[in-house]
Amino acid sequence: MNPILIAEQTLNGLQLGVMLFLLAAGLTLVFGIMNLVNLAHGALYMVGAYLTTYFYQATGSFALAVVLGLAGTLLVGIVVELVALRTLYERDHLDQVLATFGLILFFNELIAILWGRTALFSTIPEYLSGHVQITSGLRYPLYRLVIIGVGLAVAVLLWFVVSRTRLGMLIRAGASNRAMVAALGVDIRLLYTIVFGFGAALAGLAGLLAGPIYSVQPGMGELILIQVFVVIVIGGIGSIRGAFAGALIVGMVDTLGRAFLKPTLATVLSPTAADAAGPALASMLIYLLMAAVLAFRPEGLFPSRGS
Repeated sequence: MNPILIAEQTLNGLQLGVMLFLLAAGLTLVFGIMNLVNLAHGALYMVGAYLTTYFYQATGSFALAVVLGLAGTLLVGIVVELVALRTLYERDHLDQVLATFGLILFFNELIAILWGRTALFSTIPEYLSGHVQITSGLRYPLYRLVIIGVGLAVAVLLWFVVSRTRLGMLIRAGASNRAMVAALGVDIRLLYTIVFGFGAALAGLAGLLAGPIYSVQPGMGELILIQVFVVIVIGGIGSIRGAFAGALIVGMVDTLGRAFLKPTLATVLSPTAADAAGPALASMLIYLLMAAVLAFRPEGLFPSRGS
């Protein structure tokens, strides 16, 4: 195989992995601490993409649009937690699934009312367009490298916050024993609001970064949310470290599988059989991987231990 193509697809897998991590980190925190199954997390990803695209078109400044989009998604997340989710913490998971599924429908219809059902397309700002010459034969889009850099920086920041700050101590304690944290006088409701708002902001960050390279449309959060749940199952529920490792694994397996499984099969099968089996098997790889992890490590590769 062409080593340049392998390197390029590896970078694509890393870029997809960090995008999945931004979503998975917020979702795994919400579930690990609040014990809340939030199917509407993908809707917050969509909200971040739409708000940033709108502000970018309105102001012409991508940097300002990013700030406003993040702030807007954070505010939306806080409002959703206060108005819709606060009453669900003591309910069973089925009630949470039904309620948050309703939020998916609500946000999809609200987006369609505000911006229509036609996909929006956002351009990459000029100072982030172009390519970077990585090696003599490999040129890679600058914007995708920025996404990788932002994702890795957020991973380091999350590690620092969770491991080295008082807020992180409360988050870890809340994940281990919520009743004890409340008994020590910590406002557990405020902690929940902060965690959910932070998770919403991470989802919005993923959405705003995805906007210039994917189409922005109603329902865009549902498909990626399926991959995010796979990431969390593989990495371990409630674990930031697991979310990071799982996201990179899923990003790499999905990207490399779609790029190279079909030509690999063509070396042992007929072209017709490879054309039929390759794409189908490639789309199944991450789910087969999840099944294997569940079989041998049901708690995930890096289960939460207060981290």
